[in-house]
Order: sequence, then structure tokens, then C-alpha cells
Amino acid sequence: MAAFLSAYRLQAGSQDEMLAADGSVRPHYRQLVDALATMGANDRAGRFGSAQQYLREAGVFYQVYGGAEQTGEQRGWPLTFPPVIVAQDEWAALEKALVQRAGFLEKLVGDLYGERRVIADGTLPSAILAQNPEFLRPLADQGLSGAPLIRFIAIDLGRGPQGRWWVLGDRTQAPSGAGFALENRVATSRAFPELNAELKVQRLAGFFQRFRDSLFTLNGSASDRIGVLTPGPANETYFEHAYLARYLGFLLLEGGDLVVHGNTVNVRTVDGFQPLSVLWRRMDADFADPLELFQRSRIGTPGLVRAIRAERVNMVNALGSGILETRALLAFQPALAKALIGEDLLLPTIATWWCGQASERGYVSKNRETLSLASAFPAASGSNITAAPLDLGINRDASERFLAELEAGGTGLVGQEVVTLSTAPVFIDDRLEARPVTMRVFLARDEAGWHVMPGGFARISDAVDAKAVSMQAGGRSADVWITSDRDVAPITLIGPRPSQILRRLPAGLPARAADNLFWLGRYAERAEVATRLLRLHVARQSEGTRHDLLERRVAKVLRSLGIHVDAAHPAAGLLHLVRSAFDIASRIRDRFSPDGWRTLSEIVAMLEAREAHDDDVDLIALTSDVLTRLSGFTGLVRENMYQFVGWRFLTCGRRIERGLMTASIASAITADETPEGAFDALLEFTDSRVTYRRRYPVALSRETVLDLTVLDPLNPRSIAYQVTALKDAMDALPGMVPGEQLDEMARRVARLGVRVATGSAAEVTTAFLDRIAGDFSDLSELLGQRYFAARPEEAVDWFEHE
Repeated sequence: MAAFLSAYRLQAGSQDEMLAADGSVRPHYRQLVDALATMGANDRAGRFGSAQQYLREAGVFYQVYGGAEQTGEQRGWPLTFPPVIVAQDEWAALEKALVQRAGFLEKLVGDLYGERRVIADGTLPSAILAQNPEFLRPLADQGLSGAPLIRFIAIDLGRGPQGRWWVLGDRTQAPSGAGFALENRVATSRAFPELNAELKVQRLAGFFQRFRDSLFTLNGSASDRIGVLTPGPANETYFEHAYLARYLGFLLLEGGDLVVHGNTVNVRTVDGFQPLSVLWRRMDADFADPLELFQRSRIGTPGLVRAIRAERVNMVNALGSGILETRALLAFQPALAKALIGEDLLLPTIATWWCGQASERGYVSKNRETLSLASAFPAASGSNITAAPLDLGINRDASERFLAELEAGGTGLVGQEVVTLSTAPVFIDDRLEARPVTMRVFLARDEAGWHVMPGGFARISDAVDAKAVSMQAGGRSADVWITSDRDVAPITLIGPRPSQILRRLPAGLPARAADNLFWLGRYAERAEVATRLLRLHVARQSEGTRHDLLERRVAKVLRSLGIHVDAAHPAAGLLHLVRSAFDIASRIRDRFSPDGWRTLSEIVAMLEAREAHDDDVDLIALTSDVLTRLSGFTGLVRENMYQFVGWRFLTCGRRIERGLMTASIASAITADETPEGAFDALLEFTDSRVTYRRRYPVALSRETVLDLTVLDPLNPRSIAYQVTALKDAMDALPGMVPGEQLDEMARRVARLGVRVATGSAAEVTTAFLDRIAGDFSDLSELLGQRYFAARPEEAVDWFEHE
């Protein structure tokens, strides 16, 4: 072990998580270090690889934003090893201090949105409230009810040179990371399953179980109509929103999914409006309601603030609770704690000077070269919705702007002590190196008070002397283990065994989710159609079978799908189609298995890799690979997805797209003077060659080919089969009651079924096929109008009195 740690000892800082001051390994790290030292390099690489494989297969990612347009790029979650370990006795003291701090923050935000005694008695300068963009005046008195305004928070911690933990910042707006902490734990446990058990690492599931139960208590029942309010897929931590919604059994909702009628918040579902009384908010407060908050928000729900004032919806955390992230508050926390909880805080914070006071402004100006200068208030809405990195260093690049602000009065500026972070071990190229580390911990509140997640996630810098640790800036993440001296009982979110099993159907499907599932079905099928057609075109060329008229017709259909066969990279259009399916799937990751999403992501990655090559690509091999994977995606969805309302909308999308494209392609290649090879090509496109030889012991003819590909109800590639499957799926959609008068959508699909069922091969002309394609297109529009489109009666009454 001495040789294993020799280089690390030279790098470790004056305060290191693994090594004591004398260079010895701390007791709670010894078992981990011994195990790592006895492993071979290949063994370690295999363990780390299994964890990374899990993260890839689970699709764990985060968005990185950069450039003038702040465009996002998805990156895999940067988990590193080994985990950060905190001893049980140290954690117990830290836990007590964290619970005290959470109680203090709860009282502080309640007072700021209530009686504002700390302003009245001068403990906190009024300018910090009056000029704060996070003080939401439409909800200025929401704290008077006495209900907690915060129920789920995160606190960033750093350990100083003396070994003491310090608060670096509070996260109360929409704290992220809890879902990533869960995935870190799963992945790390796969790498070190025996160490996890031997060290008796405390489990995380109990924390989430209590939090979920507390929201059910707020809701008044164990209903699953609790929503996770997300800004959408463009948010940097959208994966976490979808993951936690699926893990906890909540609805993943965007602002457009909600409609406020009177003072009631409703979810717009395909079954109609369904009331909702609890929302776990993961979007910044100002974006939540364009009617009373940030007017340019396109992701909010008009009328939501009115419903909150009427106490008809519980928001976790309350809109405006982000005011607790104000850096200027850190300068007054000792006095605020005395006033609100009557005792000193057990956890110190970074020394902070608010420049709105003359003496503090003078001190910061005099010492600005050694202090970290930062904004006193959270960023205003519309400037940048992504979280800024935790900056603990000296902001020299912004010195001119800050100096100008100091001269103008300094109300919006603070000076903070520069913090030297402790170091933790991280494997880089199979060698342990010391890197600065911070730790984010999570707390949740229920009726019994605040409780702490027994762990969290560590953020580890790539730079040796970093003063800022940010995932956006390229930092890494590590699991945090809290050891125990007793066996840890297994904990899951599965409740106690009931005396009687009650099988319940899922809650109403949000209209947005249904819309996305429908278009996922269409785009996935369109990608398959385009792939089959491109393979057909290339294969006929490679065989030397050139029929100019047929080739021109196939190329024209491919162009309508965005694929140009004469381009340098014909597969670029195919990549666009698969990306479209993947992007839609990313919006509804909580609705189908991770394997399905991963399969689509693998197709995108494969096409991107082939497009990046300058040499010629074997298009036949490429399209065959894509078809195999698309078939895998279809099979995974069919076999793994719960076959209820969401599955039916996806099925409708697939059947409409396949029927429409088959009719369109059959019409295009058999129109007017049918070119040589057209019917053979149609059989190839519909993958019906083998079936044809079994069903029709004659040579190819127009009648037999069209009978099989258009009218045969048993051929899963025929138009008749798509019509039957589509009618079955539509008949089972919400609101389709047998015996009631048919609406336009039901009448159209019934007429289409009759037309195909009673048609003969001789009647299958270009006009017949074009009419069928038009019917499929019209059915898509009618289905969208009935289930997806917002209707005028759904709009909020903008002038309704409270």
C-alpha cells in the first residue's frame, strides 16, 4: 500500500479527505485503500468500466451550454472513482448542523414572505429585499399561512484547511443533483459491490421514501397525481427530472401540460382535465407564470400564481424561495440566526461583506485583489437560465464591472473570502491524484421535521488548484459513502405487503406526452421506411440493375423524406430522421424503457460516426445495421411498454405512418407506365418476398403483388393490416365508447376499413392509393385535433377575480 500511495502523498493538500496530517490513511478509508491496492490495473479498469457501462445504458447525461447562442450539448455523466467516504461519527455531527441550518432557512424565508420582522428590526437591510429579483411581489405574503415554503433543499459544503466543514452556498430554487446521486450510488455499487456491503454504506432509498410519503400527505392521498414541473428537455439536468419522476412514480409535467381554471390547477390529459394539488418544481420561479412574473416565459402556466395565492396548489419549493440563494444574506446570517432561532449556527459560512454598507464597501475596495467579488443577488430571469458555477476564486475578468458597481454604491455586490478546498483522491489514468472537492448534500422536510440524505454527491475539479468546481466547466462527480457500524437493512420504495391487492390503471396521460408518443411512432416508422427505400435503391445500383424511370421515382420519394441519393453523404438525411425520433423520445423518457431510448441513441451515434468518415461508406451494410437496430427498438417498445393509453397513441403513429408511406410509395412506383422491376421493388420494400412465394405460386403480376402489399389483412406490411391495427388502437382510445354516435375521426377510419376490405386488386389504381394516403394523413390531423390541440375553453380566464 505504501507504494500505491507514494505519489499521492506528494500531491495531497494540507487537508485531504483520505490522508491524515501525518500522511497515514484515515481509519474509515483503510478498507477501501487496501482493496484498491491489491487489485490489478485490469481489475480496476474492469470495475470502472462496468459502472460506466451502466451509466451509458441508463442514458445518464447532462447538458453543457456554451457559445454566444448558449446551445446545449449532451454529455455522459462524468462519474469518477473512488467514492468520497465520510465517517459515521463525523456525519452525525454534520447531520445535526445541517438540520439546524435547514430549520433556520425555513424560518428566514417564512419571515421574508410574511411579517418581515428581520427587516423591521434592522437585522437585515431593506435593500437586500427590495432590490432582489428573487423577491416575488405577487407572492409577498405567502409566508403568513405558516406552511413551510421550502421542503427540499441542497447545501454545498467545502472543508477548509483546519478540517472543518463550511457552507459554500444554499440551493433552494430548484436544487439539482439528488437523482444523479442515486445513479452514482447504483453505478459505484456495481464497481465495488463487496466493499459497499463490507463498509455498511448507508442507503439512499429511505430518504426518497420519506420525501415521497410527505408529498402524498400534502396531496391528501396516495394518488399518483403529483407532478414534477420541468422546464423541458433543454434544461441541463432534464435527465434527472425524468429519472426522479419515474423513480418516485410522479407525473413529469411541463408548463404547457397545466391549465388553471378559476383557482384550480389541472393537468390537460387525453381523458380531459384532472386536478392536481402538489407540484415539485424544477424550474426557476420567474418562468412559472408569464401572466404575473416573467412575461416572456414560454415554459410557464398562466394563472399559476393566482392558484398559489388561493392555496389550491402546494409548490415544492415555493415560488420565490430562491431568495435564500442570495449571497448578500451570508453577511448577516449570524445576526439572523440569533433573531430567528435564538442560537448560533453550527456550520460556518464563507466570510462575506455586502457592499451596500459604507464600511464594508471600503473594506472590499481596499482588499479587492485578495477577495472573490460576486453578484449579491441571483441572476435575473432572461439573462441565463443555466446555473452559474460555484465560484470561490478571484473574479479578475469582471474587475472593471465590479469596480464601477462599487463606485455606484455597491448594493448588488459582495466580497467573499477566497476558500482553499480540501482534496480527495481520484483515479486518472489508473493513478491516484489529489483534486479539490466540494460536497452537495440534500435535505427534505416532512411532518416530523427535516432529515438528511445519508450521502450526496461530490464535485471534483479537474484542476489541481481550482477555486471553482462546476460540472458545466468540466468537473467530475463521485459518490459519497456514509459508513455505519451496524448492518444496513435493504430499503426500497416498494411499500409493505397489502392485505388485498388493488390493481390500478395509470393516471391520465398528459396530452403533451400522448402527442410525443404519437410522433415518436411516426418518426421511428418514417426512419425505417427511408432506410428500407435507401437500401433498395443502393442494392439495385450495386447489382447493375439500372432502370432509369424506377430509379428516378424512388429517388424522388427519398428526396421527399430528406434523403438525396446523389449527395456526398446520402445517409445524412437518414441521420436527421433518426435524430428527430431520438429528440422526441428524449422528451418522454419516463414513458418507456431505458433500453428503447438507448437503442435509438446507438443508431444516432452510429450514423454520426459514419458521416464523420471522409471515405466511402458501404450504404448497404449501413442501412442493414440501422434496420436491425430499428427493429430492436420496435420490439423493445412492443414487449416492454405497458400496453395502455400511451402505447396506443404510439401504435396509432406507427400504423398511420406505415400505411401512408406504403400507399404513397406504391402509388409513386406503379403510376402511369409501370417501369420494369417496380413490383419486385415493392415486394422488397414491404419485406414480402418470402410471403409472396408461399401465397402465390405464379410469376409476378400487378394483381398479385398489389393484393399482397395493399389488401391482404394477414400481411403485417400491407396497408389493410395497418388499417385494421389502427382502427383497433383508435377504438380503445379515451372517449371512444361503443354504441355512441361516431365522430369524424371514427367515421373516417371506419370508411377506410371498408374501402380496403371490399377492394379488389384490379381496383388498386394510383387514384385508389392516393386516396388511401390522404385518408391516413387526415386521420393524423383529426386525432391531433381531438387529443393534442389546446382548445379555447382550456385557456385561463385572464380577468377572473379571485
